[in-house]
Amino acid sequence: MSGLDSPETLFVTTAFLFQLVLIAYFALRRWRFAAAIRYGPSVYALSLAAFAVSLRLLLGGKSWSLWLGGFLYLVWAIFGYTVEYVKKIEWRTPIRWPIFGPYVFMYLATVMFYWFPLALVHKPLWYIYAALFVVSTFLNVTSHHGAKEDEGKI
Repeated sequence: MSGLDSPETLFVTTAFLFQLVLIAYFALRRWRFAAAIRYGPSVYALSLAAFAVSLRLLLGGKSWSLWLGGFLYLVWAIFGYTVEYVKKIEWRTPIRWPIFGPYVFMYLATVMFYWFPLALVHKPLWYIYAALFVVSTFLNVTSHHGAKEDEGKI
């Protein structure tokens, strides 16, 4: 791992920060749903920094596998922010497939393009990220409940 150049280190840092932010957000959403809704736009806003990192990697001549994640994150964030905070569309319960499908696809594509390239950078990082992904997924799946369950707990 000590042989990483600065752009690769930047990619690894961005990938892990992305996953750690998701874990923190999903944990907050699981136990303090209303508070998490207040901070949700921040998760989407971080895509701007990830996009800047990806742009640097692209312009620095790095492989597409290292810079694609930030671009995907930005697309997912724009879509998610628009649906959830601008248009305020309830799409999870009941599931509205025209939103649910693209949202989940873009989310998973973002996660995968931060996760899978780690194997090319340093294989043990791939396994660590896998463990974080399991934690993130568990928290995500178990944190979906309505605001009614958390009314007044901000």
